[in-house]
Amino acid sequence: MKQIKLTAPTSAIGAVITLPSSKSICNRALIIHALSQGKDEIGNLSDCDDTNVMLRALQAMPKVIDIQAAGTAMRFLTAYLAITEGEHIITGTERMKQRPIGILVDALRSLGATINYTEKEGFPPLHIQGSTFHHNEVALPGNVSSQYISALLLIGPMLPKGLRIKLTGELVSRPYINLTLQLMKAFGAKACWSSDCQLEVAPHPYRDTPFCVESDWSAASYWYEMVSLTENGRVELPRLYANSFQGDSKVAELFEGLGVKTSYASDKVIIERTRRQLEQMEYDFIDQPDLAQTFVVTCALLNIPFRFSGLQSLRIKETDRISALITELKKLGFTLKATGDSILSWDGERCEPSPCPAIDTYDDHRMAMAFAPAVLRWKELRINNPQVVSKSYPLYWENLKDAGFGIWEE
Repeated sequence: MKQIKLTAPTSAIGAVITLPSSKSICNRALIIHALSQGKDEIGNLSDCDDTNVMLRALQAMPKVIDIQAAGTAMRFLTAYLAITEGEHIITGTERMKQRPIGILVDALRSLGATINYTEKEGFPPLHIQGSTFHHNEVALPGNVSSQYISALLLIGPMLPKGLRIKLTGELVSRPYINLTLQLMKAFGAKACWSSDCQLEVAPHPYRDTPFCVESDWSAASYWYEMVSLTENGRVELPRLYANSFQGDSKVAELFEGLGVKTSYASDKVIIERTRRQLEQMEYDFIDQPDLAQTFVVTCALLNIPFRFSGLQSLRIKETDRISALITELKKLGFTLKATGDSILSWDGERCEPSPCPAIDTYDDHRMAMAFAPAVLRWKELRINNPQVVSKSYPLYWENLKDAGFGIWEE
C-alpha cells in the first residue's frame, strides 16, 4: 500500500474505539515473563510489529534475531541475551543500524557482558554471548534513552548481586523508568529509587504472575487530536485508567487546554469536545516525547502558537522527527522553527500550502497517525506508505473508518 486518500466524516465523530494494548507494557512484560520462566500467559498482548518481533524472538530464540524497526526490542533483548545462555546476533532495519546503542553496550560490558559489534562501532548489529555478571554497579548519563535504563533494570533481579544504577546529569523520561519499576514489582521483584539519582534492584528473582495489559495512552492521543479538531466529537476508549503507570496518560491533562474533556468510568475513558482555554502553548516533553508529534500538528491546525522543548530524543527515533515535522507541516502551510536539537516552535507564520498535500511518513508510525486527523481541516489528504502504523497500531485505518472517515487506497 503506497498511498491512501483520506476524507473527513460527514457528521460528528462518535465512536467506541478499541485501542491497541500498550506496547511499552507488553515488551517489558514479555522480558519479565521470559526471565521468570512463566507459564501463565500475558493477557491482551498487542498485535503490533514491535510486540510481535519480541514475542517471536523469545519463543524461537534463533541464532540471528531480526527485530526490524523495534527500538524497545533492540534495547531490551540486548540486555536479556547478555545474561541468557547461548550465542546470538541481533540486528534490524537499515534505520535501526543507525540508532546508537553504545551507551547500553558499555554499561552491560562493565557488568560482565560479552558483546561485540559486527559492523559499525556503537551501533547494531551485535554479537552477544550469554554470560554471568560478576559486578553489580553501573553508571550512565540520565539524559540517554530511558530504554537503556529500563533494559538494565529488567535484568537486575537475575544478577547474582542484584544491580545498582547511578545516573549522572539531567534525567529524562522518568515516567518510563517508573513504569518499568512498577511492572517489575508486579512480578515480585524488589526494585526502587534509593535516591533521586540512584536505582537499586535486589537479587530477588521474578515470580510467574497472571497479567493483563491495559490499552495504550500514546494511541489514545490521536483520538484526542481528532476530537479537538471537531465541533462536538465524542469518543469512548475502553481499558484506559486514571491511575495508569503510562507516562503518556498525561495526554488527558494536556488536552484540557485544547478543548477536550476526559471523563473516567470504571473500565474506559470518554473524551468530548469542550471550550478551548489556551491561546498559546508551551510544554517540556522530556517525559512524554512520543506525544510531541500529536501536539505539534494539533496546535498548528488549531492556530495555537507553541514552543515545545525537551525534544532531543526525537532526532534519533524512527526518523529525525523534528525535521520531518517541519517538512510535512510546510505542506499544510505552517512554517515551524527548530532551535538546537530540543526545541520546536511556531509563532503563527504561514506559507503557501500544497494544493493536494501528500504526507510522507519516513517509516515512522507516529508521523502517519499524527497527520491523518489533519483531514478534518482539509477537503482531502493523502498519506504515503500508510502501512507504517503496524509498528504500534495495526488497526488504525480501520478504526478511522469506524469513526466515519473515508479511506481509499491509491
